[in-house]
Amino acid sequence: MITPDHIRAIAPYQPGKPISELAREMGLDERDIVKLASNENPLGVSPKARAAIAGCLDELALYPDGNGFELKSAIARKYDVGLDQIVLGNGSNDVLELAARALLTPASSAVYAQHAFAVYPLVTQAIGATGIEAKAKNYGHDLGAMLAAIRPDTRIVFIANPNNPTGTLLGAEELHGFLGKVSPEVLVVLDEAYVEFLPEDKLTPSVAWLQEFPNLLVSRTFSKAYGLAGLRVGFALARPEVADLLNRVRQPFNVNSLALKAAAAALDDHAFLAESKRMNDAGMAQFIAGFQHLGLDYIPSWGNFLAVKVGEAGKVFQGLLKKGVIVRPVVNYGMPEYLRISIGLPEQNARCLAALQEVLNP
Repeated sequence: MITPDHIRAIAPYQPGKPISELAREMGLDERDIVKLASNENPLGVSPKARAAIAGCLDELALYPDGNGFELKSAIARKYDVGLDQIVLGNGSNDVLELAARALLTPASSAVYAQHAFAVYPLVTQAIGATGIEAKAKNYGHDLGAMLAAIRPDTRIVFIANPNNPTGTLLGAEELHGFLGKVSPEVLVVLDEAYVEFLPEDKLTPSVAWLQEFPNLLVSRTFSKAYGLAGLRVGFALARPEVADLLNRVRQPFNVNSLALKAAAAALDDHAFLAESKRMNDAGMAQFIAGFQHLGLDYIPSWGNFLAVKVGEAGKVFQGLLKKGVIVRPVVNYGMPEYLRISIGLPEQNARCLAALQEVLNP
């Protein structure tokens, strides 16, 4: 079959290993496996979202609302934006792909940082556009290097804040200064998938910046803090003219009925969100103390995960799998000595740290 070279060259995204797969491979009981590989919410699903899902099961024979009016209305109220400024996605990955499809061509380029989210180069390559990787600074975005990397044919700059998989964070002043220097012909995609885990004093007024910068798009997800990873729902906030472009290439019914209902309810579940953040803060402290006890270096993180330096990461990863603990190697991010470990429940974190100690000190 004849296909474009840029499609054949794509290395597909590798998700975290499922619990069921490890159970089959290692002959383990699924109940004894701890998965801390995919930055999921260990508390599960928001209770309000669960109730909303139960209430719409009888509607599954019908197509979902293709415009997502109920969810868009909830988002509009929360962020004080217009309905015409919202784009819904099948997870925020879908939003990133929509931006690429709407703006990139094989004759254009996109800029992203070294050690940044793997989907940025993937969606760029899928279009046949040129990906430009700007060298990182201390495993985080170097905005000066990214600005210098922008070419006349650049149409998108991808920025993850906090960044995945390193957890690094850019400050509001630095980001604002960068936005002021980028050509209005270049769309800046600010991916804030982990923003709900930030303390108040670290939050960036990114949504308010939409009034100042017409070339800004803010991407959010319900997969992390809201606990809806399995339903795949995310959204973008942008100026109406930018949102219109993405909606032109968006697939009809790209967000299913259960996801629409659950996300609208989860957005209003303030107690669940607060508990998720509290649990994450406690788990972060637990892992940091554990890494320090083991003498391991780690990258300070503002997400719901930590990148820890373990030496031969592939070997350590396999050792942990044998003990029923799934974490995430990040060699594909240019970090062969690191593992990314998601924050779990206290007992899951303790199990992971104990297994890590046994693997590192047999």
